[in-house]
This record gives sequence, structure tokens and C-alpha cells, in this order.
Amino acid sequence: MGAKVAIVGATGAVGREMRRLLADRSFDLDGEPVFLASERSAGSKLPWRDGEVEVRAVSEDAFAGVDIALFSAGGARSKQWAPVAAEQGAVVIDNSSAFRMDDEVPLVVSEVNPDAVRTRPKGIIANPNCTTMVLMVAAKPLHDAFGLTDVVATSYQAAGGAGQGGISELLEQSAELIGDEERLRTRGLDAEAAVEAETFSKPIAFNVLAHCGNFTDERYTDEEWKLVNESRKILHLPALRISPTCVRVPVVVGHGIAARLTFAEPVTRDGLLEAFDGAPGLLVEDGTGLDGEPLAYPTPLGSAGRDEVLVGRIREDLTDPHSANIFVVGDNLLKGAALNAVQIAELVVRG
Repeated sequence: MGAKVAIVGATGAVGREMRRLLADRSFDLDGEPVFLASERSAGSKLPWRDGEVEVRAVSEDAFAGVDIALFSAGGARSKQWAPVAAEQGAVVIDNSSAFRMDDEVPLVVSEVNPDAVRTRPKGIIANPNCTTMVLMVAAKPLHDAFGLTDVVATSYQAAGGAGQGGISELLEQSAELIGDEERLRTRGLDAEAAVEAETFSKPIAFNVLAHCGNFTDERYTDEEWKLVNESRKILHLPALRISPTCVRVPVVVGHGIAARLTFAEPVTRDGLLEAFDGAPGLLVEDGTGLDGEPLAYPTPLGSAGRDEVLVGRIREDLTDPHSANIFVVGDNLLKGAALNAVQIAELVVRG
């Protein structure tokens, strides 16, 4: 018998990807999945393979007989319903930040710490933040080879990281400003004032926002603190020194991270490439175009729709023989959210 799977938040952007992945991958399902959403969406129908499945409202009864519950409906919904699902015997895989720093909830990247799924005293497994997820896939093989001690990371996060509202805001603002070259070129403040920002603190179209998330302690945002705390937990490095800056960029899907990584051991470019060779879920795209080699480097746009995390601009640091600089990108809706959740579910099924 396969696993009975429910998706909480099935109508959202990440939920849509979860539905597609469950349908496309060779996941051993027990019948049709259960699609759960708000009362407003209950009764609507969502495509499933060659047919449709009716959406149900989230309720205690909705988890009866469910083996795995994939949650992507926000932290408040997760806090309310994840324990209910777990009490009924489902393994909960939660995409929100609700349980990530709970000591009794493993925080899992499928390629980085897969064994952690076996220890889940609360019946809940947490999916990391999408930026953390992308960086960890590249950082783990280097940590294994050289011993990671410090990270300076600047993220370039897609509008889609804020959900469908972020994508819509980027596209609508872009359409409004696209023909106004003169104002974009010479009257930038007027251009910012011409469009309304709702999802983001300032207009995102044709812009870069040095503000991603909500400001919290020490003038850092919650997105930046997630990168710090989640990386430490996933790698089991509580003393890892991390200096983060999270930036929002006008990209629909695909997060990029420029990272300076420092190690206990000295590193060379050849050693970095050797460590990356064969790393699960990771592809190297790295070439300068010099001496006849192809020019190659990853882009957020080029990551959209791809399962793998991409790494390039791999180079030794100019001043510190123990440090290296890389650029990592990944689809924040796929590997950064839905795909990792489904991969965790596959690990649970395999035991």
C-alpha cells in the first residue's frame, strides 16, 4: 500500500507545485490525494492527473487516514492544524517557519541531512526557508571537505518568494512603467511614486530593495535571521558565524546568493570543484570565457522550473587562503519549497 497524502494550502503557489510534483514523480500514493484549503476554496476542484479532486476545508476530520500531510498555508495555519494532523497519525512536513527552530522538530534539506527525518518526536518535519535551502545544498559538500566556519551571504530573492501577491505586484508594476523610459532614467522617485507597493515596502519593478522580510533584532530582518539560525541547525554548527543581507530583486522565480565561505582548512579552486563533483542536487555552471572555455554562470531566471541548485563563479578569495566566493541559485518554489517537501515525504515513505 502507498501513502495517503494531504496538501494543506493546495490552492496556493507552493501548493500548486506540490500537486504537480506528486502527479509527475513516481511517488507511491494510496489513491487520490486530499486537497485542503480555506472555507472560501472548499468545493472548488483542482486538476489531478487525468481528472479532478474536490478541495475540502481544513478540519480535524480532514486528516483521518492521512499518512503524510504537506503544509504550505502559512505559520498560523500550521500552528493550528499541524499538531492535529500529527495526533491523528500523519507525518507533517511543514513549509512555514512555525516549527523550524523547535528542538523536537528536525529541519531537513533532503540532500544535506536526510537521516534527520527519522527523529521526529512531535510527528512534524520542517522545511527550511527557501534562501537557506538553496545555500545549504552548495555549502554542505564544502563543509564536509574543508570545515565551514564563517559565511558572508547576500541574497537576491525573487518577488515570488512573497507568494503569488509578490509575483502579481512585480508584473503589474512592470507593465505600468515599461514604456516610461524617460521617467525611469531621469526621475526615479517619480517612477517609484507612480505605482503602488502593497506586498513590498517599495516598488519592486525595475528596482532592488535592500529590505526583505520584517525588521527584528539588531536591525536585521527575519529573513536574515532565518539564514543565520536555520543554517546553524541544519549543519549542526551552533557556533557558525554568519553575516547576512537579504535583498529583493525584480525576478519572478529564482533566488540567488552571493556567498563568501571561510573554512578551517585552506582551499583551492580545484579543491572546491572536486568537493562539488557528484554532490546530490547540485549542478556546476562555471566558466569565464577566457582561453576558449565557454562563458557559464547560473542565473535566477535560468533556475526557474529546474529541480537542481546551480552554483558558479567559483573562485578562491583574493586575500584569505581559507575562503572562497561562490554564486548559488535555485527555484524558490521548487527546491526552495515544494520539491524539498515532496523529497522529504519520499524519505519518510522509504523509512
